[in-house]
Amino acid sequence: MKLNLVVLKTLTPDALADFYTQLGLTFEQHRHGTGPLHYAATLDDVVFEIYPLPKDKERTDDTLRLGFNVNNLDDLIQRLRANGNKIVKAPALTEWGYVAVVEDSDGRKMSKKLDARVSPAVIGCIDDFGG
Repeated sequence: MKLNLVVLKTLTPDALADFYTQLGLTFEQHRHGTGPLHYAATLDDVVFEIYPLPKDKERTDDTLRLGFNVNNLDDLIQRLRANGNKIVKAPALTEWGYVAVVEDSDGRKMSKKLDARVSPAVIGCIDDFGG
């Protein structure tokens, strides 16, 4: 089994797409038949979509947590902070690697982890700290 689709629903699709664009996603706008206009991006084999919240819903689900591997965590966090995004936990070495936690514009928390495959120096640091 392999994940192939993630759909986030929000009251503010443009703001949410802007946030995920800051993470490096490239969105296109789509509409299927008479369905709502929404955003779609592809991450490897996974389609990542942002839809407007259905009219009968008043609040988005902010309990979903996402995780992304990134190439330069410190630079990403610096850019997100400069753009006024909420940094819940600054980058730090953890048992899972070099990780930070940020919130999207709906309050969903997401982990950003340095992709250790691109930085042997960080792998050494993580190993030195028992991670």
